[in-house]
Amino acid sequence: MMTKSRLEAFSDGVIAIIITIMVLELPRPQGHEWAELARIWPTLFGYILSFVYVGIYWNNHHHLLLTVRRISGSILWANLHLLFWLSLFPYVTGWAGESHYAPVPMTCYAAVALMCALAFTLLSVLIMRADPSNHLLADATGTGTKEKLSVAAYLVAIVAPFFGPTGVIVSGVMLLGVALMWLVPDRRIERVLEGEQTAR
Repeated sequence: MMTKSRLEAFSDGVIAIIITIMVLELPRPQGHEWAELARIWPTLFGYILSFVYVGIYWNNHHHLLLTVRRISGSILWANLHLLFWLSLFPYVTGWAGESHYAPVPMTCYAAVALMCALAFTLLSVLIMRADPSNHLLADATGTGTKEKLSVAAYLVAIVAPFFGPTGVIVSGVMLLGVALMWLVPDRRIERVLEGEQTAR
């Protein structure tokens, strides 16, 4: 039987590297005044938003694995699939920030965010199918309203930049809105685990 310890350790390491790459790619101000720092605000804002996104996935990934009793080879590949899309955050973050949020980079950023969400959903589905003992995840996720709202917002964020500067703003609002929606840790899994412990 495969254990989840190596999967957790590897995932934590990759996510830590992703965050490290993002901060190392931040441009330094050319001077020593506040005005110089203000000139690179698009990149700084992009870094903060991406840090929040990666942090949310790390947090939810941790909660997700709390429900796992058994893993399979397909789960390992699905986990790598999620990490692949997360690893693109430094690239699209730098591109969007350096372009001052031009339409194409914004669309690509939103597309990566969408693919991360779909990859996380796929990982969750495969965990639930891997073994009946993983039923806690199904008990916790329910209808997945937040997940559906997130996907809808990402789709709007992908398309909106093609409608001019206002569309770029709408795309940014959608991306920020999803981050804020998930910023508060998802307590569904914790409540199910607490309920199981109480029932014992």
